[in-house]
Amino acid sequence: MAATRRAQIVPSILSADLAKIGEHLDAVKRAGVTWVSVDVMDGHFVPNLSFGPDFVKLCKKRGFFVDAHLMVSNPETVYPWFTDAKADIVSVHVEACEAPAKTLEGIRKRGAKCGLAIKPKTPIEKFLPFIGQIDLALVMTVEPGFGGQKFMADMLPKIERLSAERDSRKLDYWIQVDGGIDSGTIDKAFKAGADSLVAGSAVFSAPDPEAAARELIKKIS
Repeated sequence: MAATRRAQIVPSILSADLAKIGEHLDAVKRAGVTWVSVDVMDGHFVPNLSFGPDFVKLCKKRGFFVDAHLMVSNPETVYPWFTDAKADIVSVHVEACEAPAKTLEGIRKRGAKCGLAIKPKTPIEKFLPFIGQIDLALVMTVEPGFGGQKFMADMLPKIERLSAERDSRKLDYWIQVDGGIDSGTIDKAFKAGADSLVAGSAVFSAPDPEAAARELIKKIS
């Protein structure tokens, strides 16, 4: 992955209608989407419960590149389930890891790329010591737990800092943003340096998910 890679729209299946998830995935694939995100929540680290590894397998069967975003209190126990499910990237939260460097190394040893996520209230300085190890830096632009929240523009300096660090240190990681990304906010995140833009409600809650995905892709093309 090069830092000049083509930016990607990454629909989050958290906002998909699970009764129509196959249709929704097919729709965004027709729009040109190749990457989707599976949000994993434990009801403890964040106040919600969501998907297990079977949803990674479902998305992989439909031909997508899949990241699993683990919003869990015990990532060291949980991440093997998702590497076994063949997630392409497994992301854990810096706030949840007792030893982030060890956890990231463990994910990589099990055959997946590794990502590190940071919540809005966590200072970027807690994150920076680990950026030499990661394939993806995930900046939460809402408080994690639920879809449909408003984009927090005061997170843009974190994205800018990660972009500057990537360039100055000649590192190679995606900068992913997750939370409140839609047609009105995507330009801000993209211009700040994000190249993996997670959009949930803006795609899957739209009347036409295919058209919604196409609109967002155009904005970063």
